[in-house]
Amino acid sequence: MKARRKILEKQCNSIDCDILVAFEPENLFYMTGFWGEAIGILEKGGKTTIIAPELEAQRAKEDSVDCNIITSQRGYPASTLSSILKKKKICTDCQNYTTMQSLKKSIPKIKQSSIPFYNARLIKDSEEIRILKKTSSVIDKMFELCTKTIEKGKRESELQTTLMSFANANDLFDTGYRSTLNPLIIASGPNSSLPHAQVTKRKFTNGDMITIDLTLRYKGYVSDATRTFGLGSISKEAVTVYEIVKESQKAGLKAVKPGKTCGSVDDACRKIITEYNYGSHFIHSTGHGIGLDVHENPNISGKNKEKLKKNMAITVEPGIYIPKKFGVRIEDSLIVKNRADVMHKFTKDLIII
Repeated sequence: MKARRKILEKQCNSIDCDILVAFEPENLFYMTGFWGEAIGILEKGGKTTIIAPELEAQRAKEDSVDCNIITSQRGYPASTLSSILKKKKICTDCQNYTTMQSLKKSIPKIKQSSIPFYNARLIKDSEEIRILKKTSSVIDKMFELCTKTIEKGKRESELQTTLMSFANANDLFDTGYRSTLNPLIIASGPNSSLPHAQVTKRKFTNGDMITIDLTLRYKGYVSDATRTFGLGSISKEAVTVYEIVKESQKAGLKAVKPGKTCGSVDDACRKIITEYNYGSHFIHSTGHGIGLDVHENPNISGKNKEKLKKNMAITVEPGIYIPKKFGVRIEDSLIVKNRADVMHKFTKDLIII
């Protein structure tokens, strides 16, 4: 935790501020070790304080690392913050407009920016990597479970129940991913042509391609992986598309190296798919950062010239989507090394159930 706070302090100093204030739960957790309804304050020298309502104070004491705990009235932590940080140069990640306007009245030198937190969280330390690998290993077991439980006549929603029960039994939980209403993406047949398909009551049928995207959290950290399975007698086109996506993903993983741009990874994947004349069916970026949030920096897209750095955690997930027919996506979470350290070991060969 001391090392993380030093990184945060350095980021704070880079924007000419004295104090960082975390409202967002991911940033609060990174700063303090506590995930909950509270505000974290990091001052020069590493002094860290949590302002928490009484209902969260005891948990904050138990979960946080080397933090002073101040109890405030629920709903009014900003008032407590204002009373102790007047005349300081503060940077906060607060996203609430009303709260920010209130803080500006009492703390004139406050500025709103999440950049110090995002930059600090880009490079994962050894403990973060250990947790991410643990999360990934459980997700691999869930893919294995899919091979044993997918069958004709079973509903997407039934498989979701089975998988979430397994995840919860292994201390993995829903991430609260905002792009879908379901904790997982389970998309069969024509539903798989939608990258962010909602889980439905559709029954699996012969010839389906079934995309399973597992995005789950363990001890705060999110791993993200996708495999696509075939059921019964799948079409020749589906087999061909699967092999193209597999080749594309392999090229993307090979392109991951410190010093290379994020765009170069996207280019490597997209080049393969375009050469097979499916370029117009690859309708999203190649990947994204992972960590305390589902989608963190950096964005692995063609326009991003940001350079990869050792121990960044990212995904590589090319896909091809044939409208109203089927889709195929293969995704791994990995740690950036001289050779990509892929955290998922489950096979990427086409499995037909």
